[in-house]
Amino acid sequence: MISVQENLQPTGRFSNRAENYLQYRPAYPAEVLRFLNRTMGLAQAHRIADIGSGTGHFAELFLKNGYTVIGVEPNAAMREGAEKRLGSYKLFTLLATRAEKTEIESETIDLVTVAQAFHWMDAELTRREFQRILKPGGAVAIVSTVRKKHTPFLENYDRLKQQFRLEPLPALPDEIRINDFFKGCDIHFQSFPHKHWLDFDGLKGLLLSSSAIPLPGHPSYDTMISTLVQMFVAYNKNGFVEMEYETNVYWSSLSADKY
Repeated sequence: MISVQENLQPTGRFSNRAENYLQYRPAYPAEVLRFLNRTMGLAQAHRIADIGSGTGHFAELFLKNGYTVIGVEPNAAMREGAEKRLGSYKLFTLLATRAEKTEIESETIDLVTVAQAFHWMDAELTRREFQRILKPGGAVAIVSTVRKKHTPFLENYDRLKQQFRLEPLPALPDEIRINDFFKGCDIHFQSFPHKHWLDFDGLKGLLLSSSAIPLPGHPSYDTMISTLVQMFVAYNKNGFVEMEYETNVYWSSLSADKY
C-alpha cells in the first residue's frame, strides 16, 4: 500500500515501481527527434539535459543517435533503472538532483527536455533553473504521452484504472500550464500517434508502473488483477492487446527575464 509520505513526496513515489516502469512503459517514437531536428535545428554538437529522466526512456532516444545527455533524476530506484538501461552510453551522465536545482553549470545546455514529468515540478522555480542552465537561444521541450480511449478495450482499461486507483491519477500538463510556463513565447507543437502490442505480462506490468495503482499485498490487488485477466481474455487477438498513444511535444525558447 502506498504510504501517506510517498503520496506527499513525488520524488519517492515510483521507488517500488521502477522495474515495471523500466520494462513496460512505451518507448518514444523516433519522429520526435526528427521534429526537433527540423524545427529547432537540433544537432549532435548540442548538449541536452533531460529533467526527471526516470529510467531513461526519453534520454535513450537521443543517446542512440549520438547526442550528449545529462539526466536529472531525484529518485534512487529510477536512477538505478536508468543505469541498467543506459550504462553503456559513454555520452550519458546521471545526476541525483531535482528540476528546481539541477546543479548543472550555468549556460551550458542547448536543449532541456521534460518527458512525462512536468506535472511533478514547481513550475516557477523550474523555469528559473532552466533559464540559468540554458545557453542564449536554448530551448525547452515538454513532452507528454497520452493513452487514447477510443476503443472498447482502451475504454475498459481506463475504467479499471479509475476503479482501483488509490488516489487521483496524476494530471498531465495541459496547454494552459504550458503557455504559462513559456509566458507568451512562440510554442511549436506536434503530436505523434503510436501503437504498442502487449501480452498479458506486458499489460500487467504497464498497469503496475502507475503510481496510483495498488501493488501486491493491498486488499484490492487480487480483484484488480482478476478483472485485468478477464479484460485481456475478452479483447486479446492472438495473445496481444493493442495500446494506442499520442506523444505530444511542445517546445519553445524561454523569455529573456533572467533568474
